[in-house]
Amino acid sequence: MVRTTLSAAEARRVALAAQGFGRARLEPVSARTVSAGAARLGLLQIDSVNVFERSHYLPLFARLGAYDKGTLDRLTLTQRSPWLEYWAHEAAFVPRDDLRLFRWRMDAYRERDATRPNRVAGVERTARVRDELLTMLAAEGPMPASAVEHESNVRRGPWWGWSDVKHGLEQLFRWGDVVSAGRAGFERVYALPDQVLPTGYFATAPGRADAVRELVRRSARAVGVGTRADLADHHRLRADDTAAAITDLQDAGELVPVTVEGWRDPAWMHVDARVPRRIDADAVLSPFDPVVWFRPRAERLFGFHYRIEIYTPAPKRVFGYYVLPVLQDDALVGRVDLKSDRQRGVLHVRTAWHEPGSVVDVGRLAALLRRTAAWQGLGDVEVTDRGTAAPALAAALGVRPH
Repeated sequence: MVRTTLSAAEARRVALAAQGFGRARLEPVSARTVSAGAARLGLLQIDSVNVFERSHYLPLFARLGAYDKGTLDRLTLTQRSPWLEYWAHEAAFVPRDDLRLFRWRMDAYRERDATRPNRVAGVERTARVRDELLTMLAAEGPMPASAVEHESNVRRGPWWGWSDVKHGLEQLFRWGDVVSAGRAGFERVYALPDQVLPTGYFATAPGRADAVRELVRRSARAVGVGTRADLADHHRLRADDTAAAITDLQDAGELVPVTVEGWRDPAWMHVDARVPRRIDADAVLSPFDPVVWFRPRAERLFGFHYRIEIYTPAPKRVFGYYVLPVLQDDALVGRVDLKSDRQRGVLHVRTAWHEPGSVVDVGRLAALLRRTAAWQGLGDVEVTDRGTAAPALAAALGVRPH
């Protein structure tokens, strides 16, 4: 029977089930299971921060448990990998067969960069460099920006200040004139499309409306139940494009309008979404996990107010530097700031917090953190005595907080 109303708790369970939580775990985790889990997610957001673990590894660990990261590397990091990168949410790994769904976005970026005053100057400045980069890639094959020997390959400022070579490559990448060919030392490798993709790959790309409809269809499967804003954010689509796609998919019977307890905006549920009676889950979530990456949705679903404090000066941080939400069953009950100290072989819990109105089951969290440490190749877990859950967590781990 098609549901037209959901309680707040049912909406949480629908969302988590759509994201692959609550499924029986198979151990050991096979390469086939990793591939299927990645395919179910559809994209893996990339982030360069590596204080605990790089973000794109974490969603599969949260859903599958300990798996061989080398399996995911083979899916994503080589020139022959079946997944590559594009701006699918933020920068993300996506199946290479899905890249054509973003051809319209490449064209839109090209038009934007050629017409917006804040973009035109940079595009004009790097025109000669871009031509030379295309010639170089054609002659020498795929390479990262750091391998390009060019007078313009010099940073223009501190830290994030890119050189003109990097700017030129990123412009070409946005426009689809170059594509990713894996990573080297976690630096993106750039290639001409015909060095990575089948000849004429983009000739079969759908137009904007058809591509957006397919992306919204996939978003709906991924979120289970969501508002227009939820469906738009998953692939960073415009509100008007998303609204038109929702109308088409609702008319086709693929999306069902639903009323969700406590939600002010209209919502839709995918016709195949499950409404499980319960979700059994123990996980720490990446800040860029689809469950929490759209902060308004995380707050609406879980009452979880979440902000990344990486760029906040240390004295002003509330919860910590790299704080991960703690999922227990169908609730976000706490958060922990984790660091992998590889020299000492220790997983360091720098802060641990109960959410207001919730209490972390510290026994379950302690067991999860020991499994997490083992997955990271770390022998011990230590806890700093900071946060409302830290003393009880240290006791559950049998360690002295410091």
